[in-house]
This record gives sequence, C-alpha cells and structure tokens, in this order.
Amino acid sequence: TGGSSTEGGSSAMIEIVDLSITYKTESHDVSAVKNAFLSIPRGRITGLVGESGSGKSSLLMAIPGLLPSNTEVSGAVIFDNLNLISLRPEMLNAIRWKDIALIPQGAMNSFTPVLTIGKHIEEVLAIHLGLSGEARRHRCRSLLEEADLEWSLANRYPHELSGGQKQRAAIATALACDPDFLLADEPTTALDVITQKEIILTLERLARGRNMGLLLVTHDLPLAVQICDAIAVMHEGEIVEEGAPADIVTKPRHRHTTQLVKALLELEGEYV
Repeated sequence: TGGSSTEGGSSAMIEIVDLSITYKTESHDVSAVKNAFLSIPRGRITGLVGESGSGKSSLLMAIPGLLPSNTEVSGAVIFDNLNLISLRPEMLNAIRWKDIALIPQGAMNSFTPVLTIGKHIEEVLAIHLGLSGEARRHRCRSLLEEADLEWSLANRYPHELSGGQKQRAAIATALACDPDFLLADEPTTALDVITQKEIILTLERLARGRNMGLLLVTHDLPLAVQICDAIAVMHEGEIVEEGAPADIVTKPRHRHTTQLVKALLELEGEYV
C-alpha cells in the first residue's frame, strides 16, 4: 500500500509504515518483520496470512505496543496522527481497549482461573469506563449476548466453559469499551473445525455490525478468503503480496502465495 499518512487527522485507519521488528538475544538477533507496509481501514476486515513463524503475530502485537522488552522496532504505526511505537506507556494504555482491542493468541488461557467470566468483563468496564453496579452488570450481559453466550455463563469460571465458549467470552471482553479496531491473533487455534467457523462468522458479524476495523491473523487461507475484504500474505518477515481475496486465490503473483494456494487446492479439492 505504500506509506500514505492518515490525512486530516482521520482515525479511520491504522497505517503500518516501513515496520521492522528484531528480537535481540545474547547470542544473536532474530529479524521477525522486515519493512512492512499495511493499511487497516475501519469498517473493513483485513486478513494477514502465512505459515507459522512468518512474522504475522509480531506485526500484530507491535500495533498495541505489546512486544517483549528485548525487541527493537523501527518504522511507524500511525493511528489518529500518533505514532504508536513512540508513545509513552500511559498514552498507549489509554488507546488500548477504548480504540484498539486485542484478542490474543491462546485467549482461552488468558482468563484468571479464580474469577468468573462476568467478573473478568466487569473489571474491564470498571477500570476503563468507570462503570459501577447495575450499569456494569447490564453492559456485561449485553456483551455476552452479543458474542452469542447466555447470561447465565457470567457466573461460571473459565474451566467450566468449553473452548468455543471461552473464545466467545474473550471476544465479549475485547468489545467491552466499544473499540474502533479489533486485532485477532489466530482466534481459532485449538478449536474444532465447526467451532472455528462459528467463531469466525461471529467476528465477521460483530466487525461489520459495529463498523470496526478487524485485523485477522491466521494461517488458514480458506477462512480468510471467506470473510476478508483484503488479504496480505507474509513470508519470512515480509509482506510479499496484498489484494482482494479472489485475486490472491485465482491470480497469485508471488511464488509463496502460489504455493499456499496450491496446497489449499490439494487439500480442498476444487475450492474456487
């Protein structure tokens, strides 16, 4: 996409500009992302696909500033005329949840075992929105129902929920502060195929219904093709191709994309 800036102070886009990420270790440096450009518009679903280790999750975690401390980052992540990479932690904290929310990889393991699902969500509402008492409970109920969970599940502990229910609870929690953008890092990992599809369709419904921007990181190309407005393909830390899903599948330009599509066709029989 090239690094066009968000003109006129518009917050309707997250713009990744020439982003490079290197993990520094005592023995050697690991280059995870190299000179990446990507636009994530509000109201659109952007897929980021590629094999494991291609840099997808690193790129996603750079947006809310959640990379490990041993990481060197250059380039920019522009949101609302701010470069998120250079913000102080307290300013980033104000943007997380309210503007940009995250469904982390392994979200099913991100709940505290001793808190009920309802208490998890109410804690977010209390800390970030200052809601109390009845207002908090009412909001919690509507969030759970929006994520296709029954209100009675609010009183259950994480271990009492199925994998799919936990993932829906993670989605409800991410939506708590009405963010403009949702970052979903492999949101269907460790779920069965039917539940995977249900979760992805829920994310699509919520993103479109709320006019959010959704960045969906996945290694599942058919899943991305199904719901995304645009797909970017990562390979060895670089975004090697970007375009409409139909073009990515039927007219791949990069060798790696061709290999991904070929593997997909072999798995699925005739897909397109």
